[in-house]
Amino acid sequence: MSAVRWGRGAAGFGRALWPAGTPGLLAEEGALGGVWGRKRSSTASPCEQDRRKDWGHAELLEVLKARVRQLQAEGMAEVTVKRVAKRVAVARAPEAGGAQPPRQAPAGAKGAAATLSSRWAQKLDSDQQLMQKRKQRLEGKLQKRVEKGAWQKQLRLEPRLLSRKLASQLQRWGQGAPRSPWEEQPAQLLQEAPHRLSSEAAAAPADRGPESRLEGQQQRLLSFFECCLLTGHLPLAHHVLVTHHSKSQQQRLLTLSMYNMVMLGWARQGSFKELTYVFFMLKDAGLDPDLQSYAAALQCMGRLDQDAGTIRRCLKQMAQDGLQLQGLFTAVPLSAEERAELLRAVRKAKPAFTPPRPPVPPPQVNTSPLLREIYAKQDPAVSYPRLHLSLKELQGLFQQQLRVEMATTITVESVEKVPLLTKEVLHARKTLAGLRTRWRTALYRELQETKESEAHAAREGRLSLFPYLCLLSEKEVVRMLLQTLQALPAQGESLLFLAHELGLRVFKRKQLRNEVQELEQRYSKYLHLLASDTQVAEPCLPRQHWEALGVPEAPHEQPWPMSVVVQLGKQLAEVLVRAAQMPSSLAAPRSPGTLIPVLYHVYSFRSFRQIGILKPHPAFTQLLETAAERTLTFESTDVPMLCPPLPWTSPHSGAFLLSPTKMMRSVEGSQQHQLLLERCPPAELHGALDALTQLGNCAWRVNGRVLDLVLQLFADKGCPRLGVPAPPSEAPRPPEGRRAPNRCLLPEVSPAEKAEMRRELARRLKVAREMQSLRADALYRLSLARHLRHRVFWLPHNMDFRGRTYPCSPHFNHLGSDLARALLEFAQGRPLGPHGLNWLKIHLVNLTGLKKRESLQARRDYADELMEDILDSADRPMTGRKWWMEADEPWQALACCMEVARAVRAPDPAAYVSHFPVHQDGSCNGLQHYAALGRDSAGAASVNLLPSDLPQDVYSEVAAQVEVFRRQDAEQGVQVAQVLEGFISRKVVKQTVMTVVYGVTRYGGRLQIEKRLREIHDFPQDFVWEASHYLVRQVFNSLQEMFSGTRSIQRWLTESARLISHTGSAVEWVTPLGIPIIQPYHRDSKVMIKGGLQSLTFSSSVDTSQKPNTLKQKNGFPPNFIHSLDSSHMMLTALHCYRKGLTFVSVHDCFWTHAADVAVMNQVCREQFVRLHSQPILHNLSRFLIERFCSDPRTSKSIWVSRLMDTLLSVPKTGTFNLEQVKHSTYFFS
Repeated sequence: MSAVRWGRGAAGFGRALWPAGTPGLLAEEGALGGVWGRKRSSTASPCEQDRRKDWGHAELLEVLKARVRQLQAEGMAEVTVKRVAKRVAVARAPEAGGAQPPRQAPAGAKGAAATLSSRWAQKLDSDQQLMQKRKQRLEGKLQKRVEKGAWQKQLRLEPRLLSRKLASQLQRWGQGAPRSPWEEQPAQLLQEAPHRLSSEAAAAPADRGPESRLEGQQQRLLSFFECCLLTGHLPLAHHVLVTHHSKSQQQRLLTLSMYNMVMLGWARQGSFKELTYVFFMLKDAGLDPDLQSYAAALQCMGRLDQDAGTIRRCLKQMAQDGLQLQGLFTAVPLSAEERAELLRAVRKAKPAFTPPRPPVPPPQVNTSPLLREIYAKQDPAVSYPRLHLSLKELQGLFQQQLRVEMATTITVESVEKVPLLTKEVLHARKTLAGLRTRWRTALYRELQETKESEAHAAREGRLSLFPYLCLLSEKEVVRMLLQTLQALPAQGESLLFLAHELGLRVFKRKQLRNEVQELEQRYSKYLHLLASDTQVAEPCLPRQHWEALGVPEAPHEQPWPMSVVVQLGKQLAEVLVRAAQMPSSLAAPRSPGTLIPVLYHVYSFRSFRQIGILKPHPAFTQLLETAAERTLTFESTDVPMLCPPLPWTSPHSGAFLLSPTKMMRSVEGSQQHQLLLERCPPAELHGALDALTQLGNCAWRVNGRVLDLVLQLFADKGCPRLGVPAPPSEAPRPPEGRRAPNRCLLPEVSPAEKAEMRRELARRLKVAREMQSLRADALYRLSLARHLRHRVFWLPHNMDFRGRTYPCSPHFNHLGSDLARALLEFAQGRPLGPHGLNWLKIHLVNLTGLKKRESLQARRDYADELMEDILDSADRPMTGRKWWMEADEPWQALACCMEVARAVRAPDPAAYVSHFPVHQDGSCNGLQHYAALGRDSAGAASVNLLPSDLPQDVYSEVAAQVEVFRRQDAEQGVQVAQVLEGFISRKVVKQTVMTVVYGVTRYGGRLQIEKRLREIHDFPQDFVWEASHYLVRQVFNSLQEMFSGTRSIQRWLTESARLISHTGSAVEWVTPLGIPIIQPYHRDSKVMIKGGLQSLTFSSSVDTSQKPNTLKQKNGFPPNFIHSLDSSHMMLTALHCYRKGLTFVSVHDCFWTHAADVAVMNQVCREQFVRLHSQPILHNLSRFLIERFCSDPRTSKSIWVSRLMDTLLSVPKTGTFNLEQVKHSTYFFS
């Protein structure tokens, strides 16, 4: 026997007796030395490790036997010896099949039993139980490894059919040679198969093209099959399909597309027997094969070189099913290789067959009268803009972006202050490196074990996570989990949030398309349209040019249900929790070298709800802070692009090179928006597609001078007043002294004091969390800004369900705060021209917020008066008079000061090339749309639709009207009206007036006003609640008087939505540009994911199987409808500016362009607003809603439908306002 290491006394058995040749882990350098105990992994193969473990167990049994003999020799009582020997025999039995009876102890030794302590026997008993458990675990792992090699052999391929005739025929067919199911008798049997075999099966859903809705289990099944095919686990997909088909209840979930998907997989492998099984199941389910079904069967026959007779019978049956042979080549998406095999099979039966040429689609013409000019044939007035970069430069940028997307992530250097490389910092970094090495090993092991467990579940026919876990390589998953651990905040993160994020990251990464070479060739041709040194035969829009290249449309990606996303992410989070461990000495230096978890699962209350949180150990957080590693990792789709985005050509094709992006963003798992877009005629979406492409084609660069100043403040404790968040070290600390939290435990503290202490602690913690969040947001933005400095980049856009556009990059874009906007400027400059400098001055004064009621000329004069302060701000922003800091938008004002300074100091200001974007804002744009819809003259005058010498300020007018009401009430003795004297200002009512048009309720308006009142130090705080109630009522009354037409339209929209919801439908409409809209507000459906760290429960409001949420539907319709109108106006302006060669971007109702082009943009903006509202928008809406919700004869007798019809026919009457006057209104957008 090998040498054995003995412990001292009986306790030595507690330290697993190791065989010689497997020494303990050698102490490592640094903090990791001597704290890890036994080595948890080795370079030996799994089989070698198992043999070593088995050898160790055998040695242990020999030691136990030797110890028994020793005790016998010492005169132990016979009864005790028998007890010990019996246990040894039990331990030995699994290996040796039994044990020899122990030798009997001398009879005289019985008297010594009383003096022998039972502690040793108890210790031996517990050690034996422990070793028995270890042995069982070892045997279980060995069994799993054996099963892993044979699990595919156990998968079920032959189905159990519900039709006796089909089952009998399948059995006879299977017993013979694997031939075709299209022999004479089977063909007749398949043809006569009933459509539904029972009343239960009659309810089984069949595919209805894009109109079918795969909800719940169906959606999950489809995504499971898709992932199986993607990961090469086709037998598993077939097994699950067979399992579900064999049970009538589960068979009802299966759809034709699921059978087709598995059939296509077998066809690609040339596995005809398995394909035949699926075909039998399809017919057994009462489904009719479609073109995809026959394309799979014929493709498989082509690969196997089937005889002509079999192929003819298949084609004959296809014809009997009413399917055309030509449709196989025109209506079924096939790769070139699949098409060749299909043609090979068909020509064997019909040698003269010639496949039809791909049909030339008829010219798609957008029918919207608003877009007639955009898509008119050759127009000499068109001057599409080009980029300032050459073709070679753009091709180089394409290669850079391609590398980023193929890597899936990008690492940038953080702007956090770099620490000195002290011994502590170096030691911490070395410790982290060692930990990460061990975590990688542990994560690999945990992932493999998790996959084995999920594979076992799938083998039983359940929808497990196994194929989802195989989508990414283990290396990618480990890297993703370590990045998640690195980015986890010190206060922890909700497990539900983490699970959702991890699941989404897997989904996004699995979508990467690998068609690089083909993409590179086509993109190079596309760049000829944009490059500065190339020409194209005929100027056209980017989408039109891309489509002319003959680019095949990308396949549509089936979204995963939310439950799958969260369950997958939860599984990965639990893998991370189990694998990430660290030595306890990092938390307590004098503690023994045991391993403790890095992540802890705790519960906390957030907004009165108890949620599970994954929180990092404080020692790990401290280690990260000490190591001060200054890198950040982002997903490639979360950062700006380094080359022009792909043009949008369909609802799922555009933006990034390899990463599919949806044109309309929505809650993950929601399909209703995508289904509406898919069934919409492609030409109807051209306006939206081209507008999104145009917005994404704007090239940007970083304003370096502003960035340097912001980084200086960011590194020096921030400046919240200027929007630069302070570091966590500046966050409020828990109270000390008499108000310290631990005083709550003292008995002398009263309940009221305890409650006050808790509130104060909660307030401080809330502020600290908000500061941490703001700091992290600024850190990401500034780090990306510094990374992209001296580079040109692009911001691809998509839109929300209302049509409002947003950049895809969430951390660094022009939709953010004042600071975010100031960091960006156009990469392509334009000479200022004769009027550009004046627009820069006007824009600067607009940013200060000082001359809102003054004319444009007065603002220019004011800028000239302040020129000394402007130049001082530009030259000495941090040491001079700091005039810019008093502006409403200080950073943008500073950037504009610098641009004005450079322009006025240029030899010829008109020739100065400016990159600075100048903004033109709508004047309460929501009310502008309402006033135009109702032709409301009074409302139009208040929001600058009418020409005037000075701009009208609706917020000041509402405040003045509220003051009139207040004065009347004060005279009648109303106390709150008297208290409010002198406190009603434009600022108090502005937010409420602005958001009333977007559906804010009185409750929400009261909270807004309450917040403003609390900001006024002189206002008596005891009256805040009462005063806010009073003011919100008066604001609504004032708006009712000033905008009577607006309120009537709002009420009509609200009532229409309420009645539509009561009919059981969600509100739908189509924007003037043809974008279909549906409101995703349904009653919440609870989804629970059980097991693991905790059971996760979340609500989903996008489940279309649930009834509509009437409250959200009716409250959301008015603001969402107005948002769809302002997005239509913006898109029209964008497209017409592009035709005129302008650079144009927007932040909803704030339009940006070069200073030299502001006048042209203003003209286009006004013309398109008039054209938009010249359409009968409300009457078109009424007609659409009647046709959509009141034309079904089956529901026409419903009381709700009857009321809805009456309401929709009562379109609000309009006033006498002349829209043409908007064209001459200087302050409409200014």
